[in-house]
Amino acid sequence: MGVPLHRMKDIRLLYGEPPWADAPICFESPNSVPVPRGHVIAARITSENPDEGFKPSSGTVQELNFRSNKNVWGYFSVAAAGGLHEFADSQFGHCFSWGENREEAISNLVVALKELSIRGDFRTTVEYLIRLLETESFQHNEIDTSWLDHLIAEKVQAEKLDTMLGVVCGALNVADAAFRTCMDDFLRALERGQVLPAASLLNIVDVELVSESIKYALKVARQSPTTYVIIMNDTHIEIDVHRLNDGGLLLSYDGSSYTTYMKEEPDRYRVTVGNKTCDFAKENDPTMLRSPSAGKLLQYTVDDGGHVCVGHSYAEIEVMKMVVTLTVEESGIIRYVKRPGTLLEAGCVVAKLELDDPTKVHPAQLYTGGLPPQQPLPILGGKLHQVFHNVLENLWNIMSGYCLPEPYFSAKVKEWIRQLMKTLRDPSLPLLELQDIMTSISGRIPLSVEKSIRKVMAQYASNITSVLCQFPSQQIASILDSHAATLQRKADREVFFMNTQSIVQLVQRYRSGIRGHMKSVVLDLLRRYLQVETQFQQAHCDKCVISLREQHMPDMTPVLECIFSHAQVAKKNVLVTMLIDQLCGRDPTLTDELMAILSELTQLSKTEHSRVALRARQVLIASHLPSYELRHNQVESIFLSAIDMYGHQFCPENLKKLILSETTIFDVLPTFFYHSNQVVRMAALEVYVRRAYIAYELNSLQHRQLTDGTCVVEFQFMLPSSHPNR
Repeated sequence: MGVPLHRMKDIRLLYGEPPWADAPICFESPNSVPVPRGHVIAARITSENPDEGFKPSSGTVQELNFRSNKNVWGYFSVAAAGGLHEFADSQFGHCFSWGENREEAISNLVVALKELSIRGDFRTTVEYLIRLLETESFQHNEIDTSWLDHLIAEKVQAEKLDTMLGVVCGALNVADAAFRTCMDDFLRALERGQVLPAASLLNIVDVELVSESIKYALKVARQSPTTYVIIMNDTHIEIDVHRLNDGGLLLSYDGSSYTTYMKEEPDRYRVTVGNKTCDFAKENDPTMLRSPSAGKLLQYTVDDGGHVCVGHSYAEIEVMKMVVTLTVEESGIIRYVKRPGTLLEAGCVVAKLELDDPTKVHPAQLYTGGLPPQQPLPILGGKLHQVFHNVLENLWNIMSGYCLPEPYFSAKVKEWIRQLMKTLRDPSLPLLELQDIMTSISGRIPLSVEKSIRKVMAQYASNITSVLCQFPSQQIASILDSHAATLQRKADREVFFMNTQSIVQLVQRYRSGIRGHMKSVVLDLLRRYLQVETQFQQAHCDKCVISLREQHMPDMTPVLECIFSHAQVAKKNVLVTMLIDQLCGRDPTLTDELMAILSELTQLSKTEHSRVALRARQVLIASHLPSYELRHNQVESIFLSAIDMYGHQFCPENLKKLILSETTIFDVLPTFFYHSNQVVRMAALEVYVRRAYIAYELNSLQHRQLTDGTCVVEFQFMLPSSHPNR
């Protein structure tokens, strides 16, 4: 039975015979003796974890990518979106490598295995095979049947991922999964008509990772949708992170890019970075004995209620045609939870352990070091206008709810606002922006228009430091309008307007000059704040969310974004008050547009907006007050008129009027503490104290003078007699 060897095509080719003939071949003394050429090495790919004694596991496969070539070939019994069940054999792939000699075959196989990409619910032997192929003993062919057992006994492991890189990637994966989950859950709840607490929308996540009995406690926060900040032990780093469609993350760390994935298991996080894997354990409870993988519980090796010592087995399970022994980490008494024969899920509790000595459980040691320093994320160019756009984007992200924890938030906001105002006040900002635009559209607009605009730019650049120099918005607009008027065909005009649209937008932004543009940028940020916070003024937060939901049906994404932004209102208030101070601190005069915005801010009635409403009201009041110089002169004349002609006594009536006056004087009074007239200094101190404590009863007030002539006032006060606590 069967097919004779001499009738097989490949056998006939091997012996130099015609492939389709059927003449017998004398294998003992053939006409053409086969000559071996090259060397072949085969590698089996199995779903076994080398770090746990090659324990098999099952699960689904999300990605399997292997590229065969003329020297390497492989086949696999599963494909992407497939999987291995717990009753299958653990081997699911076979790779073959050919080379002119053994060294070349090894090299080809190592390259192929490093390029092999397998991502699923289970560990594989790929990394361990690479480690074996690169050992000196295998390279020199100094191996025997006990070689692998010797390596396992010495706990030789595959090349490990850098610990801190693994910690960073693990923390980002855990945090990103938490961010994604909370957003998706909140969105689904909104679609069902439910309103979850706004606090469930996370922007800061605490992450704990345990590796080799060391616990890394980190905090991950989002500074923008693609910028994450990792904080550990008073150190922090910024990471640029992008989500991939297949659930992974593409991140930039320490000048290099990495693709990373995470699989959360009941007792650990399995983080894959490139083709390397790193496991981080969770803080586990030794009293809960769990199944490490899916399988079938065969039997217990200890009676229910029996005692088991540390490291001894308590049960056996069948996993992928193999019997795996389960052991305990501490001594104690076993209590059954599952019955023999039960099918087990990965991570399910098999039994419970009553510890002999609970104090013997050693928790992981907390890592006290910091994150390794790295270069800050590069701004897309270091030129003035590029810094401006980057900083402005950061402030818009804050208005959208992406706020860091303190003290990092306050420090960064102060720096960003300083950079924003510095760039906005720089007269070269519009010139640099226009230069960028002209570079991008050069060749797409008529040469005469380009030359005219560049001539105006050169003239502005030559006078850029002049006090009277203004950005030539009107001139540039006239150049564009003049050329458009010469175009007869409608199609030509549309093409011209499309190509010059970016120039027109720039001209419109700077039509009121540098200061007008500065106010416009700040006002846009304030409008964004009002756009969100006015939605939460009419009633309780839940009712406001329901109202928003009705407005945006059926798309709930804008509602989610609005709630996420409102959840960070306290930190947004800090930014808004700083913007108001920057815009109105130097110039108390207000434009109609700014006054309208400030008036809207004063209408915010909720307690959470009181800080912003108060600051806006103060600015509005200050805008209606007389100028500082005028009020200074008025107060000085009152002090001088309150002193008699000899300068030794006070006329109290004028000072009492000043104390009770509704005019703001606290910003003026401190300058009189150092007046040339000593009596004026004393009067200024007393008026300041009596006005500041006007709601209290002053029991005593004494004027003193230090040795250097400095005037001092000492006073005592009590609650008013009408106060219920007096």
